[in-house]
Amino acid sequence: MNGSLLLRNATLLDPATGHYTEGDLHCVDGRITEECPDGTRSLDVRGAVVLPGLIDAHVHVTASTADLGSLPSTSPSYVALHAARTMSRMLDRGFTTVRDASGADYGLADAQAEGLLRGPRLQFCGRALSQTGGHGDSRTRGTNVRDDHPCCAGLGRVADGVDAVRTAARDELRKGAHHIKVMASGGIASPTDRIDSTQYSAEELRAIVLEAEAANRYVAAHAYTARAVNRALELGVRSIEHGNLIDDRSVELFLSHDAFLVPTLVTYWALKQEGREHGLPESSWRKVDEVLGAGLTALERASRAGVKVVFGTDLLGGMHRHQNHEFRLRAEVQTPLEVIRSATTTAADLLNLTGEIGTLAVGAYADLLVVEGDPLDDIGVLAEPKHFRHVIQGGEVVLG
Repeated sequence: MNGSLLLRNATLLDPATGHYTEGDLHCVDGRITEECPDGTRSLDVRGAVVLPGLIDAHVHVTASTADLGSLPSTSPSYVALHAARTMSRMLDRGFTTVRDASGADYGLADAQAEGLLRGPRLQFCGRALSQTGGHGDSRTRGTNVRDDHPCCAGLGRVADGVDAVRTAARDELRKGAHHIKVMASGGIASPTDRIDSTQYSAEELRAIVLEAEAANRYVAAHAYTARAVNRALELGVRSIEHGNLIDDRSVELFLSHDAFLVPTLVTYWALKQEGREHGLPESSWRKVDEVLGAGLTALERASRAGVKVVFGTDLLGGMHRHQNHEFRLRAEVQTPLEVIRSATTTAADLLNLTGEIGTLAVGAYADLLVVEGDPLDDIGVLAEPKHFRHVIQGGEVVLG
């Protein structure tokens, strides 16, 4: 994206400080700059608030249905077109960068970067690593054959044993993964495990972490219970996804290991409300209650202790439309500024893009959200996209 843009008479929100300043914002060749050349296109945004474009650090853009077990038998082209529509709608909701937590690959990331599809900047991990019978193994009890062919859509790949998980991690890194996703506990959408199980041996998890670190990448782990979360953190996992059932020891480990927590409250709310309508099997729907109420308690426990909390949603299929409702759910236990930071500055830190996104600093990508209303006073400004006047990505107005 090229060209220049000037936002005049802006009220600029710096998430790092929580302070507003009045002034103009200059964008040249996709970046925020100190000045613009003559002839720059200008937008008068008087009366609106400008903040960095939002970041969702836990999405599944290829999850065209909540019946995840059906994805491997779905045409890859069909899934890709669904993903393109999902990403376009995410951009309309103010999300200019997302981190995919399994399913997306280099093809979607390259297509977005080249302008072939409209959507947020995409960080991907490829397939999540799962043990046999783990959260990434979609086979039912009566199914023995497994097809992990890379041509097929799907969120996980099964690998057992230290050598096999090393190979799997190296293969995802070979294809450009920004991080490695591992299933370290049971989950809702998997048919044969229990939420309170731990998955992978310590030796396997540590091998995966070492492979990611060797490539200057990191590991994100799906984990619910304190037992699963704590062992993952002790073994070097940097990002815990969900973490609904953490304890005081978990908080200590997050702080001592400088790790991140990515809660995903809205997905449980949505799955309980309408998961079955979007393909979630009945057996999985019955698991939702085990984590639904605990998520808010875990978020409050972590936030009050100073854990680095990042915005994530984890929505599936037709439930993606609830993405911004996560802001309202978190605001029950966090201040608006804390929630905004989780979707800007702290998320940028997790994605290793500090200073590049999630900020209005000079030199950062000109990814911006222009909203009607004061999000520090009412987080509903971000929870309802009807309040968005403009979405700007790379200095280009993509909405409004």
